[in-house]
Amino acid sequence: MFFNQIKEFITESAGDPRIPLRDKKVVMGILIILILRILFIPDWIPYFGILDILFLIGIVLDYFFGVIDQNLLLSHYPWGMKSFARIRRFSLFIAFFAPNFIKDNLWEYTKDPF
Repeated sequence: MFFNQIKEFITESAGDPRIPLRDKKVVMGILIILILRILFIPDWIPYFGILDILFLIGIVLDYFFGVIDQNLLLSHYPWGMKSFARIRRFSLFIAFFAPNFIKDNLWEYTKDPF
């Protein structure tokens, strides 16, 4: 059931015309790299091997909870406001691992000024 909700959230978000195609491709590419990285490449250097994973997760979470308008994300978010607030707090912590100069130049989406 939980994985079905994740699948629905990803497919609805990917099908939303308000999110630029370039951003969708970047997020999907990062998710594929993360899955391949976690499954197939072991971390040989303790503590430093996990930093690249935190960097990629930070970029994706910052996009969903820092770049995209909250109303846009909540229109697809299936789990409720309490979990949304909890994940948003966690994402702000993890986004610390992704440098601002990369996050600022990576995304095409612009927020609604209102």
